[in-house]
Amino acid sequence: MLRLFRILSLLPLGLLQAGGSVIGLLVYAASPRYRRVLRANLAQAGLRSRRLALQAAIDAGRMAAELPFVWLRGGPHAAVHRVQVLGREAVEQARSEGQGVLYLTPHLGCFEVSAQVAAQWGPITVLYRAPRKTWLQGLAGARRRENLRTAPASVAGMRPLLRALRNGEAVGMLPDQAPSAGEGVWAPFFGRPAYTMTLPARLAQLTGARIVFAVAERLGCGRGYRLSLRPLQQPLPDDAGQAAALLNHEIERLVLACPRQYLWGYNRYKVPAGAPLPPDGPAPATPEARS
Repeated sequence: MLRLFRILSLLPLGLLQAGGSVIGLLVYAASPRYRRVLRANLAQAGLRSRRLALQAAIDAGRMAAELPFVWLRGGPHAAVHRVQVLGREAVEQARSEGQGVLYLTPHLGCFEVSAQVAAQWGPITVLYRAPRKTWLQGLAGARRRENLRTAPASVAGMRPLLRALRNGEAVGMLPDQAPSAGEGVWAPFFGRPAYTMTLPARLAQLTGARIVFAVAERLGCGRGYRLSLRPLQQPLPDDAGQAAALLNHEIERLVLACPRQYLWGYNRYKVPAGAPLPPDGPAPATPEARS
């Protein structure tokens, strides 16, 4: 599989994304479960357009198809050189003050390229959950970049994240990824309780790091990306539930600004094994909810 990804990485980005558009539509048409989850999540956000559902499926396919290019293409033609950056001054200000930067990158746009851009400005440690499938683990190892380190999404990963931020370096994570039991709280996300990680707030409170939301919007087939960096404008509450709710609200605003590029097929409302039930009662007994 790694060999196939290396071959695919040599293809033009536009061709990969165009092929991904077709794949996204085929998956949407062939998988009732995927279609049901995607539509339900859109409806939960008040977005009931069938056209938007199709557009979201297309962009999900583009996201998957561009991964060989984003992960493995190097040199002057790498994906990182096709990124326009907006808002870098917030990062530079934090660095000039000796503060660490905590990048929060939702499942929106080409989130894989954000850390690569940040790594050009200095060391960044990314919270990383190892894939379950062996062949994907090999791909993950091949995508390493200079200045880009990983920390496991477990208790053991807390130490390198703290060390990086206290050293004035950067840390990156996906804040809308459901954490394991005991590592999150139930907080509203588009009006429904979602099990939300408490780690970003804890890291910011312990280190004084500046929280910056990073979204790499896909500009179109082969045109590259626009990375928007937006610092959190208000202090986080001390209460873990209130802090998680505030961060979820900020993510909602980013998603609604570019809804077709959010990964609506991700089951954001699942109940992780061992986690307490959401405050409004048991989640629907679907395979996704139990995963």
